[in-house]
Amino acid sequence: MLSNEELQRYSRHILLRDVGGPGQQKLKAARVLVIGAGGLGSPLLAYLAAAGVGTLGIVDDDKVSLSNLQRQIIHDSEAVGTRKVESAAASLKRINPHVAIEPHALRLDEANGADLVARFDIVVDGTDNFSTRYLMADLCEAACKPLITGAVGMFDGSLTTLKPYEQDDKGRPNPRYRDLFPSRPAAGSIPACAEAGVLGALTGVMGSMMALEVIKEIVGLGQGLVGRLVLYDARSARFETIRYRRKQS
Repeated sequence: MLSNEELQRYSRHILLRDVGGPGQQKLKAARVLVIGAGGLGSPLLAYLAAAGVGTLGIVDDDKVSLSNLQRQIIHDSEAVGTRKVESAAASLKRINPHVAIEPHALRLDEANGADLVARFDIVVDGTDNFSTRYLMADLCEAACKPLITGAVGMFDGSLTTLKPYEQDDKGRPNPRYRDLFPSRPAAGSIPACAEAGVLGALTGVMGSMMALEVIKEIVGLGQGLVGRLVLYDARSARFETIRYRRKQS
């Protein structure tokens, strides 16, 4: 049940015909695992907490550095040198004390990742490396958990939702992450933001969109991004959607 304080806090959600009280109850009952408390994870976590998602798991083994603060808005100057999961947890509690936070200061691998994924309803990947993206895609498929995955470059971003354990309306298996990226890019072929830079506000755009897709999945609102890859070009302020399908084995 929602307390009187929660009813007031979430009143603008509850007024929405497609969310209402039942949708807000679903948000409160949901458990969402967020991989990465950096540029994408910052707005993503903030909006999920503000929306009233009941439990947020945060995975990140890094510490806050001064160069993070240009885009990682969940952290502040006083957090420099502290673990990102601890800084994020403190910020989220200030945003919404009704949300339970589960910080996991660790580097994901197949063993600990499988255990974590099994304990949550939805997984969101906001990491900056392909190794973790492939790992999370495999783990979520095996556990039959929805995976929302986003990425940013210097001036562009992408976003999609993966449910390869389900079928589309024509009875075809939904696509996998490897249908988008069949093989991992060679090491060093895609420069990290520490080498190439990234526009700070871009991570806010993409992280907020990721939060929106999570909320839609929980509430059952609108159309998700399964089989659709959203691309955003910040320089031209242009969105493009590419459809993709499961490749034949």
